[in-house]
Amino acid sequence: MSDNRMNYTIDKQMQFPLVDIELEDGEKVYIERGSMVYHSTSINLNTKVNAAGSGIGKLMRAVGRSISSGESFWITEAQAKGETGHLAIAPSLPGEILHLELGDKQYRINDGKFLAMDGSASYSMKKQTLGRALLSGTGGFFVMTTSGQGTVLCNAYGSIKKIVLDDDEITIDNNHVVAWSTDLSYDIHFDNGFIQSIGTGEGVVNTFKGSGEVYIQSLNIETFASRLDKFLPSGD
Repeated sequence: MSDNRMNYTIDKQMQFPLVDIELEDGEKVYIERGSMVYHSTSINLNTKVNAAGSGIGKLMRAVGRSISSGESFWITEAQAKGETGHLAIAPSLPGEILHLELGDKQYRINDGKFLAMDGSASYSMKKQTLGRALLSGTGGFFVMTTSGQGTVLCNAYGSIKKIVLDDDEITIDNNHVVAWSTDLSYDIHFDNGFIQSIGTGEGVVNTFKGSGEVYIQSLNIETFASRLDKFLPSGD
């Protein structure tokens, strides 16, 4: 009998790693839309509405999240039928892959960082305050919050660093945040006020307080995009 727990390996010999997931008959995983690289013929891919619950409420939650945070309305469910199969997935950006074990610890995941989750785990979307939503730039009005038992894979742009807080606090550029413990309180704001943030170029930051873990990525996609912008035609 399948337990819906991912049996996976991350090929670290590759410069940009792939995740190979082995699924026994009946087992399923949820993966980010568009992340599939290849799969066995015994693996079936199905499109699901990207929200918990059922009926019209589930549909409206998915629509609301898609509009407010830019997250995909759909998520892909992969399930093995008849025999064991393999599924390979890859992140959309070059960088490391982070695995988080759920159980005693649960996490919040920044928008765009989710890669895969096994069928024994689940998540919900935590509604943020208006101020947080307007400032975050990535998480919108909702942030993914995990629950249950299992494994979540996240992708990062660049390398990943783990920061452990012990009744402490730290301020991090929000575009570098991948995931953090639900035990931590967080506040998204402008560092040193709006005017100073414009002057320093740091923009929106996230201050975490308490005891728990924060995972950050070494690179910032917005900074990279701004560097490329001057080389692109203006269209005027």
